[in-house]
Amino acid sequence: MKLITEVFIGSLTGKAQLEQRNILEKFRDKDIHNNIKIAIAPNMINKELLKMFKEYGVTTIELEIQSTNSYILKKCGFDYTMEDIKKATKMIKWNRFKVSFQVGVGLPESNKIDEQNTAKELAKLKPNIVRVYPMVVMNGTKLKEEFERGIYEPLTLNQAIERCKEVIYVFSRKKIKQINIVKQKDLDTSDETGIVAGPYHEQFAQFVTDSIWYDSIVEKIKKYNVKVKKVKVEVNPKDLTSILGYENENANKLQEFYDVEIKPEGNPEIKPGKSKLTILEVYSN
Repeated sequence: MKLITEVFIGSLTGKAQLEQRNILEKFRDKDIHNNIKIAIAPNMINKELLKMFKEYGVTTIELEIQSTNSYILKKCGFDYTMEDIKKATKMIKWNRFKVSFQVGVGLPESNKIDEQNTAKELAKLKPNIVRVYPMVVMNGTKLKEEFERGIYEPLTLNQAIERCKEVIYVFSRKKIKQINIVKQKDLDTSDETGIVAGPYHEQFAQFVTDSIWYDSIVEKIKKYNVKVKKVKVEVNPKDLTSILGYENENANKLQEFYDVEIKPEGNPEIKPGKSKLTILEVYSN
């Protein structure tokens, strides 16, 4: 019997092919079939590399795409272009790998319009998976030097939540089904190489998810032709905590800004990510 496991090796960008092969070799096991995922820059993809990835059981290739804006890419020192991204994506799909895009938010010289345009361009390529992350300042990087010189100002936590959310909305409208937020709890926080500044929080992914749920509830409440006082929100049990929000933030904001009380209720018949609202009480004129 072979066990099926999924392993994310991490980034192979900047590593020589022999080093890449040595890394992949560590995950080869005759008794375990690995669904291996790797990350790499789009301009590194070629036929020889894809052949090696196939040999070692790689099933998903994540392209590290911070932006599709040529000016921003050049400013950040990346030497790939949108044409490289298109070519790499086509080759990956042709060789029957799943393709994932890792998309950055809050890069130097980037604004929310640039990020949404990047999402629109990438959505046209129809990736299987998209992972969105906010830029943070790490020790030992050029970005840290620019931050210390006042050239680069990282996003605040709230700005990062809003901008990641807007990028997710773009991909969602383009029918990209698997959209994730990179979990920051996996980032290095050590003093020597870890995070110096920027929108870091172990619950960042949860904050974005909660904010998306908040928008969804507000949008549905606004469609009613009555002044809602109390509403029941039915969701899949997996989504219950996101309805209320981290430390009840969603419930508190709805009460503060709209004077609406919400009553979350788990319903296993509702698909994850979906909701059903029922008015329980309205304000009398």
